[in-house]
Amino acid sequence: MLTAAFVWGLSFIFQSKGIEKVPPIAFNGIRSMLGAVVLLPVILLSDSSKAKGGQAIQKTDKTLISGGIICGVFLCIATTLQTVGMLETSPGKAGFITALYMIVVPIINLFRGKKPTVIIAVSVLTAVSGLYFMCIPKGEFSLTKGDFLVLCCAFVFAGHILAIDNFAPRVDGVKLACLQFFVCGLINIIWMFFDEVPTLQVIADAKIDIAYAGIMSCGVAFTLQIIGQKYTDPTSASILMSLESVFATLSTVVLTALGWKLTGGMLSAREIFGCVLMFGAIMLVQIPDKKVNSI
Repeated sequence: MLTAAFVWGLSFIFQSKGIEKVPPIAFNGIRSMLGAVVLLPVILLSDSSKAKGGQAIQKTDKTLISGGIICGVFLCIATTLQTVGMLETSPGKAGFITALYMIVVPIINLFRGKKPTVIIAVSVLTAVSGLYFMCIPKGEFSLTKGDFLVLCCAFVFAGHILAIDNFAPRVDGVKLACLQFFVCGLINIIWMFFDEVPTLQVIADAKIDIAYAGIMSCGVAFTLQIIGQKYTDPTSASILMSLESVFATLSTVVLTALGWKLTGGMLSAREIFGCVLMFGAIMLVQIPDKKVNSI
């Protein structure tokens, strides 16, 4: 989950650069399809290895298909809202608002009869506070149209996390990831023809941004999310994944120092305090809570 957060943190930079060249719907469609394609040889090699070892190969059944469709629809809506919203808001605010799924997930779980433990509740509040100090300059928070779209994306990402929590333990994680990317990409590409079709030259100009977003952000990170959620509860997973904002900020500082022309590049005391709170929340959520009563 931490590796996924790191990859997503860097993805904010490539995504911001990519949608400056390629329309957001097309960008999401192409990168999602690329994410599905790069997982196909992984699936073939995995099945071949299992066959040689005498292990049973999980067949494509109704659970895998329905899981791929449901997760793919959630992912399509969430990433589209986020990408379009980022056209009218800063990456820092987008990162903070997106990560509010940390609050949405345990609230939804309350209605499902799953109460968070004291440690989980404190971790969520600490992480949200850290993100606020890290991403939002003092006295500058306001809600724009782009912010509202990203806020909607946070709710949809919460649904995606809970959908993964439902299907991941029951199916092959890599096959589920591949299918969800195909569904997400197909919807976006069909939508693209009603919106704006980019030229091949425009796509070529954004090839590095699309490659990172497709291969690393989709193919690697979202697959790690699905596999990782087999071993942790959805609220803890949402806190771990929210570190993408911390990694996005730190990667901006490092890349700026290396000569990249990016907005930012220096951490203020307020941002450092936010990072410390975030890492504190991550450490806190790792404390075993078997003997801690739920709220």
